[in-house]
Amino acid sequence: MGVSVACAVLLAAGCSGGGSGEPAPRGRSGTPGSTTASASAPPAKGSVKVVKTVATGLDSPWGLAPLPGGDLLVSSRDTGKILRIDQDSGTKTQVGTVPGVEPGGEGGLMGLAVPPDGEQAGKWVYAYFTSASDNRIVRMVYDEKREPGDQLGAPDVLLKGIPKSQIHNGGRIAFGPDKMLYAGTGESGDGRLAQDRDSLGGKILRMTPDGEPPGHGNPETDSVVYSWGHRNVQGLAWDADNRLWASEFGQDTWDELNLIEPGKNYGWPDAEGKGGGKRFRDPVEQWHTADASPSGIAIVRGSVWMAGLRGERLWRIPLKGAELSARPQAFLKGGYGRLRTVVADHGTGGGGLWLVTSETDGRGSPEKGDDRLLRVEVR
Repeated sequence: MGVSVACAVLLAAGCSGGGSGEPAPRGRSGTPGSTTASASAPPAKGSVKVVKTVATGLDSPWGLAPLPGGDLLVSSRDTGKILRIDQDSGTKTQVGTVPGVEPGGEGGLMGLAVPPDGEQAGKWVYAYFTSASDNRIVRMVYDEKREPGDQLGAPDVLLKGIPKSQIHNGGRIAFGPDKMLYAGTGESGDGRLAQDRDSLGGKILRMTPDGEPPGHGNPETDSVVYSWGHRNVQGLAWDADNRLWASEFGQDTWDELNLIEPGKNYGWPDAEGKGGGKRFRDPVEQWHTADASPSGIAIVRGSVWMAGLRGERLWRIPLKGAELSARPQAFLKGGYGRLRTVVADHGTGGGGLWLVTSETDGRGSPEKGDDRLLRVEVR
């Protein structure tokens, strides 16, 4: 059940387990497999160590948003609750329940984001969720001085009309370095919506913190649509040169990591994976769906770190500029089950991640203690 001596010796070569003093909870051994520095590429081979299980017993966790002081907010997809987790003790405190959430299938309360800096840092919580009629993005005042369970203000709907279904609801939201709010959406199982410029489904959206078109930087000044031709965007992250990267579920053959540019078409449903032709942007890298089914991504130490659901592994994708500098590597293979969300942990000198498992989402095999929030050191 613990990490073997051989694994500890070979960690830098890609073998991985629970890390020092942290046994892998499932007794599954790791095997090698896949923040962008512009000046030089990261090493071809990296390492991963789970240094602490911060919290256990999370119910269908999905979104994860660090607060300015270092604690984290986590959303529960199926209950509509938001919890605050103390980064040191792992103590869980209910912040509140988001009204209007209608969970079902892959839908529910999904992505979370908080303004990263300035006067509004930590004072608002943004959420992406499935309602009775659509997927939508809301903003709520967050007052941590109020009683636990009653710290969220009434939701202010910033954007509605994103198509909903039992599948392909997208759900990831994040603030970019330009202080704009980005959202990854799904095409709700209707591939035609991904190519429909008038639909919000199968897109990456870019908007002001008030939910309005930015007026500049988007393909059309009166639209929040930033890119299209996506099947189901699950991860958003920016590298050191402010390039946007996105992970995306494939259908039967290829999952994708894409470099996102405004106004570009990423091919779905006419293309899956590479080789889509001149009309479409090919992914920078692709994986068979059994090896990935990617969800969240983060960029740390010059590499994209991508959480895998069906693949049950954490992929390291080292970059140099807009290209791969080496082959992707896989860590934690099967050791913690399905992996949903990964976020940069800036409190560890830029070399850490927060990682959330996803065994209680109806598709996993939960064991005692699931789901978990892990603190991970990476190189």
